[in-house]
Amino acid sequence: MKDFKGKTVYITGGSSGIGLALAKLMAEKGANVIIFARRQQVLDAALKQVCASGNAAGQKHACLSMNVANRQQVAEVLAQAVAGYGVPDVLVNCAGRAIPRYFEDVSYEQFDETQKVDLYGTWNTTSILVPLMKTKGGYIVNVSSIVGFIGIFGYTDYAAAKFAVLGFSEALRSELKRYNIAVSVLCPPDTDTPGFAEENKTKPPETKAISATANVMKPEDVAKALLKGIAKKEFIIIPNADGMFTYMMKRLLPGLVEMVTDAQAKKVQQSMKAGK
Repeated sequence: MKDFKGKTVYITGGSSGIGLALAKLMAEKGANVIIFARRQQVLDAALKQVCASGNAAGQKHACLSMNVANRQQVAEVLAQAVAGYGVPDVLVNCAGRAIPRYFEDVSYEQFDETQKVDLYGTWNTTSILVPLMKTKGGYIVNVSSIVGFIGIFGYTDYAAAKFAVLGFSEALRSELKRYNIAVSVLCPPDTDTPGFAEENKTKPPETKAISATANVMKPEDVAKALLKGIAKKEFIIIPNADGMFTYMMKRLLPGLVEMVTDAQAKKVQQSMKAGK
């Protein structure tokens, strides 16, 4: 899929960050963009930006409030969206959140909510829309993370969800080929979004030290890289060279990656111990 003019695109988590950047870029490409998120006020503001990005006659853009973790609500809202705007040609599951903490500080409630938003949310929208998309084909993008293939200190609940998204997508990809539905997984690194700012409020010192070695991307650059990956039908789309290097090292020399991250965490721990 290289031409998005006239295509209908659904984006969950489309009110901010990578989701909003992608929605605006898709609108620039002539797509009809429908964005979903929980907060209506934020959605309304985001929709104005999406509409301003459109440049083709007859484009339709809309926003609908939806909590991806609520299966019944997802079914109702997506039925409303399909009735009003049609079956999507492209579905992007971008809704997600992370609250990094030491494992023992992660409550069961936090773990449960992380799975419901990051994993179940992806399952909910996909399972409801796939039966409709099968009739004409299309494209599904599930947003995982660099933490979807390398477990980073402080992200136990988030890594569990994002690793699962990667595995789910690989199996789904195999099943949907016969229906001409392609599946990709976007694995962005740290990206300058409102969610990333929230993460920084709870990161353990070790997590901050590990994160400090990586370059922070702009959401607009991640969105551009995603479209390039879609055009090539890449399964795993990693937006920058640092992330790709990490992915290859994790596959080829996993012990070395572990040694490096362990050394960074140990250095912080020794500093903390000496400061007491």
